[in-house]
Amino acid sequence: MSFELDAVRSQFPTLNRKAIFFDNPGGTQISHSSAARIQRYFMECNANHGGAFKTSQDSDAMIEEARQAMADFLNAGRPEEIVFGANMTTLTFNISRSLARTFHPGDTIVVTRLDHDANISPWLMVAEDRGCRIRWVEIHPEDGTLDLEDMQAALQEKPKLVAVGYASNALGTINPVEKIVEWAHAAGALVYIDAVQFAPHGAIDVQKLGCDFLVCSAYKFFGPHLGILYGRYELLDRLQAYRVRPAPLNPPGKFETGTGNFEHMAGTLGAIEYFEWLGQTYGEEYHDDHVKNYSGRALALKQAMSTIRAYEATLSKALLDVFQNTPDLTLYGLQDAHKVTQRVPTFSFTLKGRDPHDIAVRLGEQGIYVWDGNFYALAITERLNLEDQGGLVRVGAAHYNSLGEVEKLREALANL
Repeated sequence: MSFELDAVRSQFPTLNRKAIFFDNPGGTQISHSSAARIQRYFMECNANHGGAFKTSQDSDAMIEEARQAMADFLNAGRPEEIVFGANMTTLTFNISRSLARTFHPGDTIVVTRLDHDANISPWLMVAEDRGCRIRWVEIHPEDGTLDLEDMQAALQEKPKLVAVGYASNALGTINPVEKIVEWAHAAGALVYIDAVQFAPHGAIDVQKLGCDFLVCSAYKFFGPHLGILYGRYELLDRLQAYRVRPAPLNPPGKFETGTGNFEHMAGTLGAIEYFEWLGQTYGEEYHDDHVKNYSGRALALKQAMSTIRAYEATLSKALLDVFQNTPDLTLYGLQDAHKVTQRVPTFSFTLKGRDPHDIAVRLGEQGIYVWDGNFYALAITERLNLEDQGGLVRVGAAHYNSLGEVEKLREALANL
């Protein structure tokens, strides 16, 4: 069946508002299935973990179902490799503390200027605490891509860990993470991938990537505010967790400190069920090499992401046309319509003589929701010399956006 935008949009309760949601990189709209799972949790099994009674047992069963669903989404080898937490930032700070115990003075940690600060600051603090050295990898400012030669040079220094993003939350660039993982492992480094920005837009296979850790956030892929960490089981098992004494000794429980946000774990399960519906409904045409090694829910999820990538390529080309034909607009990042497969539909720009926040306010008054500032991608706005000028305006599409909405953005920018 061909992709039907109206049917897809009907799966999102907030899309009946007179608003155009181009604020998706900061958080997508929630799917019906996710919201329903949250409500169902409260109505049917709202209880704490580990009780000898039905609601607690039903709650625990739901948590394990959500964990397996996330394992399928990321193609983890086992559900115990999935750790739930408050958000990606909190999970990264927590795991960085455990990893820091394995680092020594003089060790090198690699970070990049293309990353969200949640995959930079935790490692800066580890370096400060442990006497480690930080090695920055540069970007090509003309197209917003990572300097891969600089990455290879950094790996010659035999770092302990490489922290890198799957896709930039400011410029939309998709990094060649599979290649970077291969290089890093050859240099003896662990790899920590921030996939928050990529997860709503493309299929992730942590086993194929071979990464050691990968983090994402459910509220960026049509679910609730919850963070998810994948870690290779042998690493999670070996690392010392900062935990209370009665907490589990084994992963993932030893890293899930305190009472969990069980209702949002239920909502995350609902988000995965939305992707499953999407793949089962529209993914039949995707039986190529990309999905041939999957079956069951994992197959449907990969087909869903292939469907999303195909439709969003059309949105990206339309948005590029808008930005390239708006006078006095400077677009940052990849701008070649033939390279939309190397980016997600997240675009950032400035308008000559206009403050980014003022632009966001003016667009918001017309019902077009966009972000302005640095989006916690501080290293990028500093590298582009834009931090002192209010940063950037960011427009980010998701697969529920329409070409008609893109045209309304064109008109609004022309009026500005």
